[in-house]
Amino acid sequence: MDEIKEKVASITEEVIALRRDFHAHPELGFEEHRTAGKVEEYLQNYNIAVKRVAGTGVVGLIEGTKPGPVLLLRADLDALPVEEANDVSYCSECPGVMHACGHDAHTAILLGAARILSSMREKLAGSIKLVFQPNEENAGALTMIDEGVLEDPPVDAAMGLHVWTPLPSGKIGVCSGAVMGGLEIFKITVKGVGGHTGYPEAAVDPIIAASDIVLSAQRIQTREISLAKPTVIVFGSISGGTKANIIPDTVTLEGSVRTLYADSEEINPMKKLESLAVRVAAVHGCECEVEWYRENIPLVNDTELVRLASAAACEVTGSESDLNALSCMASEDFSEFSSRVPGVFVFLGTGNEKKQSHYPHHNPRFNIDEDTLPLGVELFIRFALRFFDEWEVK
Repeated sequence: MDEIKEKVASITEEVIALRRDFHAHPELGFEEHRTAGKVEEYLQNYNIAVKRVAGTGVVGLIEGTKPGPVLLLRADLDALPVEEANDVSYCSECPGVMHACGHDAHTAILLGAARILSSMREKLAGSIKLVFQPNEENAGALTMIDEGVLEDPPVDAAMGLHVWTPLPSGKIGVCSGAVMGGLEIFKITVKGVGGHTGYPEAAVDPIIAASDIVLSAQRIQTREISLAKPTVIVFGSISGGTKANIIPDTVTLEGSVRTLYADSEEINPMKKLESLAVRVAAVHGCECEVEWYRENIPLVNDTELVRLASAAACEVTGSESDLNALSCMASEDFSEFSSRVPGVFVFLGTGNEKKQSHYPHHNPRFNIDEDTLPLGVELFIRFALRFFDEWEVK
């Protein structure tokens, strides 16, 4: 066992305990007061200077003994409004809130890596900015960026990781290019004329129009956009009406558009959906209003940082066969960092059916295989050391 693996092994029980503590005390976005306090206290115990950014965000700085670039390592703090269904000793103590996406693991992993990296300052030709971000589920990265997290000192590159239950425990997913989707949220309001279901000819039925919009929208991703440009349009909510024998005035459709490419004037799925919805509604004699906002841009990995991350991952797992070229349509606001500085985002497999850690993210039964926590700690450390050895500031 080499020095790094020995150091990681020596703190693994501590990292697991940290993760379980965070899991038992989940907090929603921008409400992570207890979590942020614990993070600050831990970092200060290892002589890491800290400051608050974006209220409940914590930033630590490890300065190496030699001048060089600044590497940002990021973890997220927030939990989800989900009632936990796991029967574990560290189950959420907050009704209706749980860490159903693994952010508790990310925080614990980065704290463990910070402890070890702080003891290796003589090997760092540069500085490490430790970013513990609030409110990832609702684009909290932008708030931190607006408050200057990429400055003072200016960041040259960024790395983040995500525990991933669809990937078997011990496997690591990393590849160049777009690896997580851009996300737009939309709301379509279809307006008709309400009436009695016994006299439908006297009404203008928005339910028929809304149903046609849902079905017609599917042709956008299959007939109007190249299959080489992954696009997913999904309706997640339909609401309208109060009683079985009443035709309502309005029906509301809500959903999301996800892509693995940047929008352009020629290819903008959301504008195509708006145009289609208005035209389909008009065919049924209805009016239509479409609102939308962009929640996340696509997350794109830098090729050179992927090379460094892949080499570090091979050192962690011991085999290149444990690496996977993984991309998905879920979204992540680490994309805001990687759109401003070169970035790499890595998936840490933690799916193990025997340990009940195979449930999907955001599920009430979501959990992780805690044996993968030291792999994440080691990956952060080995990536950072390689970065300072090999990275040329662009």
